[in-house]
Amino acid sequence: MAASFSPPADLSAALVLASPTMAEWLVILPVAWCLGVGALLVMLRRSLGLQPGIAIAGLAGLVLIDGLLLTHVAANGPATMVMGRWLPPFGIAFTVDMTGALFALVAATVALAAGIFSLVDINDSGRRYGFYPLLMVLMAGVSGAFLTGDIFNLYVWFEVLLISSFGLLVLGSEREQIDGTVKYGFLNLVATTLFLVTTGYLYAVFGTLNMADIARKAENLRDSAPLMTLVGLYVLAFAMKAAAFPVNFWLPASYHTPRVVVSALFAGLLTKVGIYALIRVTVMLFPVEREELSFVLALAGAVTMLVGVFGALAQTDFRRILGYLIVSGIGSIIAGIAIGGPGGTGGAIFYALHSMLVMTGLYFASGIAIRLGASTSIATLAGLYRRHAGFAALTLMLCFAVSGLPPFSGFWPKVMLVKAALDIGAWWLAAALLLTGFLTMIVTGRLFLLAYWREGADTAGETAPLSAATLGPLAALALAALLIGLYPEPLLAAIQSAAAGLAEPSAYLNSVFPAGGSQ
Repeated sequence: MAASFSPPADLSAALVLASPTMAEWLVILPVAWCLGVGALLVMLRRSLGLQPGIAIAGLAGLVLIDGLLLTHVAANGPATMVMGRWLPPFGIAFTVDMTGALFALVAATVALAAGIFSLVDINDSGRRYGFYPLLMVLMAGVSGAFLTGDIFNLYVWFEVLLISSFGLLVLGSEREQIDGTVKYGFLNLVATTLFLVTTGYLYAVFGTLNMADIARKAENLRDSAPLMTLVGLYVLAFAMKAAAFPVNFWLPASYHTPRVVVSALFAGLLTKVGIYALIRVTVMLFPVEREELSFVLALAGAVTMLVGVFGALAQTDFRRILGYLIVSGIGSIIAGIAIGGPGGTGGAIFYALHSMLVMTGLYFASGIAIRLGASTSIATLAGLYRRHAGFAALTLMLCFAVSGLPPFSGFWPKVMLVKAALDIGAWWLAAALLLTGFLTMIVTGRLFLLAYWREGADTAGETAPLSAATLGPLAALALAALLIGLYPEPLLAAIQSAAAGLAEPSAYLNSVFPAGGSQ
């Protein structure tokens, strides 16, 4: 009997047959690196003396990887790697463009600064209970959120960073920390649940979770599918994550409770992941719906700005003041998203990157000030300038930056946002941005005059010289804010490229679907 042979299956229609290039491995490497270093730290959990060095080396490696990734994207455009060799939209895609690469690099820089600062802020008890493994898992979640090209995968990375953030918040198990964790956890779990439900709804409408595929199909579904409902639900979920009004109350109620280095990490990273997701979904995936929601977003941004800055004016606790300033900054970013266009989107991205650096630095400053003055209240802190003039000067630089004063990093995004608002005739939004900047200057001026400049008892609190691990991260972030303010052109060029790539995502789509056809 003659044997029959079936022709070999054509796998090219379903699988990526070519071996991944080094550039493609680079796309996923930040996440794999963080998880690998985190696993190593867990294995060495009994070697408390080794934990900080391994974690700091791992974070330095992450900065290098993200720097190489940004360089590659700037030179060659967006890059994609698909898990399991399945062609998109079936395989989970990691796709990085200029926006994701910029956020990832600044996040890694902030985490490295926090890792160094933790040498003086995290004791053996904190190391024993897993600060450094939790830090690396947090960075895996943050990096994954910035680099993924799949909206359900974005939800997964939100979950990863949320779980690790719970562990970091409650580190120490003090009553105040547990109370802050409950407030932080409740609303974030509500937001995450809403995110998941909306993603299920989106899959029912589009039949895909790949962001590039969603962007391609949205135009054809606009007249028949409830896209405004989808976008409205996503905006609400990400607004909760970002602490925008009226769902902002959890942030100032929780960010002052953990260790200072944890507060600094959260200030620099967590709300910005929510902002990044909001930018990605509204600007790239659903630009028409963003335009229809622009007034609502602008109003929410203006109210968030003012609620934040007035809340800061009403506080005397150093870290509570900073918590409200984070909320105010989120309002400025949402205003940029509402304005849209190169100026609005670029200003929002610039402001987010600036805030990641500056707010982290200000939380470092608050920790040093509390240790020097033996108090958390600016009503009782005094004489810090006399105790350590260099530290006071660094804090003042960051206060100028967060207020949007030249020649520091906060000046340029504020100018971009005000100009963009005036260009579309939204004078009231430009006025809100300017008023917020003026009131922020009053907040930081009051803080500096009371806590630093006012004469105080020389004997209170710590008077020993500050170590390099204490001042070094603060000085690095203050210097970065100054350098960006004095020479913004390279960062501005990258941000303009990022904003253009979001508005016209053809390069992003071609990276995922190089043949241009449906899969």
